[in-house]
Amino acid sequence: MTDSFPFHLRDADAAVAESPYTFFIPLLEERVQVSVGDLVKLGFEYEWETQQYSGERMWAKVTRKSGLDFTGTLDNQPWEPGLEIGLEVAFGVGHILDIEWDNPEAHPPFHRHQTYWERCLVDDCVLDGSVPVEYIYREEPDMAGEDDKDPDSGWRIRGTDGHPDADPLDDRTASYVALGALLNRDDSFLALLDAPIGSAFMRDLETGKYNRAE
Repeated sequence: MTDSFPFHLRDADAAVAESPYTFFIPLLEERVQVSVGDLVKLGFEYEWETQQYSGERMWAKVTRKSGLDFTGTLDNQPWEPGLEIGLEVAFGVGHILDIEWDNPEAHPPFHRHQTYWERCLVDDCVLDGSVPVEYIYREEPDMAGEDDKDPDSGWRIRGTDGHPDADPLDDRTASYVALGALLNRDDSFLALLDAPIGSAFMRDLETGKYNRAE
């Protein structure tokens, strides 16, 4: 932190807890191996009035280590005016978002996280948390564009019919988003994602169980 440009570092583990299906960091057993000379990515959350960004993820080079506490120097130039390359930063293992080893050959490959970037179509009232998921079905994927990086999964997700906090089914808006974005909100159907095209399930909202539907 500087007097003129105060900041705090993002809690990496808290960020994962908030978005476990779309936000990934190295495992704890990987982060504890960080040592002097390695580069680590930190999330700087700015506490001053910025021009555009309230925070930035930036690399710092580790210069000291004491247990699970570290000191490093900022290794890239922030987009926002204020902090400068070479700024000394104190951080803990719980702030590390990513790692670049100084000697990669001395470490095994990083753990590969299960990702859910395939797209689905979901009622906006489900995505914003107003209404729980009630009906899911998988159809032939047909929404991906030519330039889309991630394919359409074919999953279509509907919120509770007749819910007082949502419009009637035919009047609802929907968004085409990553499955992970929806799973962050509601992962009750995670075990069903490998079901084939043509599958449909209705959720019993009292028990939470999904039953096959026609």
